[in-house]
Amino acid sequence: MKIFTSAQIHELDKYTIENEPISSLDLMERAAKTLAQAVMKLYTTSTPVVVFAGPGNNGGDALALSRLLAEKGYEISVYLFNISGKLSPDCAANKTRLQENKYIKNFIEVVEEFDPPRLEQDMLVIDGLFGSGLNKALAGGFASLVKYINSSPAQIVSIDVPSGLMTEDNGFNVRANIIRATTTLTLQQPKLAFFFPENQSFIGQLRVLDIRLSQDGIDKIDTPYNVVEEEQVRKLLLERSPFAHKGQMGNALLIAGSYGMAGAAVLAARACMRSGVGKVTVNTPKRNIPILQTAVPEAVVQIGSEETIFAEAIDTEDFNALGVGPGLGQSEQTAVALIAQLRRAQCPTVADADALNILGNHRAWMQQLPQGIILTPHPKEFDRLEGHCADSYERLTKARNLAIRIKGYIILKGHYTAICQPDGNILFNPTGNAGMATAGSGDVLTGILTGLLARGYKPQDACVLGVYLHGLAGDLASQELGEESLLASDIIRYLPQAFKRLKE
Repeated sequence: MKIFTSAQIHELDKYTIENEPISSLDLMERAAKTLAQAVMKLYTTSTPVVVFAGPGNNGGDALALSRLLAEKGYEISVYLFNISGKLSPDCAANKTRLQENKYIKNFIEVVEEFDPPRLEQDMLVIDGLFGSGLNKALAGGFASLVKYINSSPAQIVSIDVPSGLMTEDNGFNVRANIIRATTTLTLQQPKLAFFFPENQSFIGQLRVLDIRLSQDGIDKIDTPYNVVEEEQVRKLLLERSPFAHKGQMGNALLIAGSYGMAGAAVLAARACMRSGVGKVTVNTPKRNIPILQTAVPEAVVQIGSEETIFAEAIDTEDFNALGVGPGLGQSEQTAVALIAQLRRAQCPTVADADALNILGNHRAWMQQLPQGIILTPHPKEFDRLEGHCADSYERLTKARNLAIRIKGYIILKGHYTAICQPDGNILFNPTGNAGMATAGSGDVLTGILTGLLARGYKPQDACVLGVYLHGLAGDLASQELGEESLLASDIIRYLPQAFKRLKE
């Protein structure tokens, strides 16, 4: 699914109007009917509705919605804010339709002073003040109105975008002047801002409504932002020959686990084995050997040169993929060995956890990373690599630029993990849940990615499939176990079911 910028949303509307063809007013009516159906599913006619409409097309949507709800028996009070004396043509047309409708009993056009209505807990507020075209923070009277609505106990449904929230960059926005919706009914496509954690308190429950904008237009408009879909992932799966043997299924190398952090190596190794690879070798310090051989008997354990840390780069010629970082530690000796290991890597490579922290402490080393490398930082790890980011939009922009610069892949982990590719495209992953916010979850992802690379997947496909499977296994685990008690090892346990679901 594509994610469009505000300019592209306007372009798609225009394309639909010209090529369906359909008038802009009829397209607004179609959107309003879809909005009305969504509202009626959520609230009964016994719920009093107060509508706040702005002077643009978002306000036009709100006016059309008000008329349709009134005709269905809802008690509607409408406030149209026309402070400048200039309404968009479609908003003006819907104002006329509303005034002529016999079911509307309370319509006020605000041109100067505004006496706000009392908003009670049993009421519904429809927010149609400003939509996706907003490009600056709300101020003055509109900011005061937003604060008044937010302070009320009423339920709030926002049309398309909560008023005050910009569709992409909110770095310079005034967060107190943004509607905090109970539900956001967005039209046709989700907006980029909806994928950032700091904006979730404004969006509430998100519902994407299909208003039948031109599919041809959607296909023709290029965007670097997309959401991964299950059918897309299913097509990536490689077939396993009935005559396959382990030598054909790939040989993965994991460099993981300083003394006291053997668990990270265990989790990565188990996940790697569950990802379909033929053979896994774990390079780990001497003191971790009994733990690894007991916990992961299927893996080959390669004894490191030191008792407690990774201290010497090893040859990767015999391996099909390398994963490095889980539980590695950050001693200077380990740091030197890490960059030597990355420089001499002869196979696709995943770097995570302490490998990222070491690179964050030695930023000049980023220039020496092999092309096609996969880095899997969470937000704090990424900020150590590229400097502090004020918000998720800035972080995503930096991650995209870093992927282009190093000609590699940045998997920026989060609720909607973003896969930033070297061609500048970004894929958001829809699977996963809050129960996966637990120690070791990232080690599991490293193991999955390394296993898929060794199995023969191209780096781009391994990133998409690996992140999707990781989240899907977490979702399947949470369905049975709940989110509160979810462990990283549960994600591994449900990986077979995740694979099975995709193959079915």
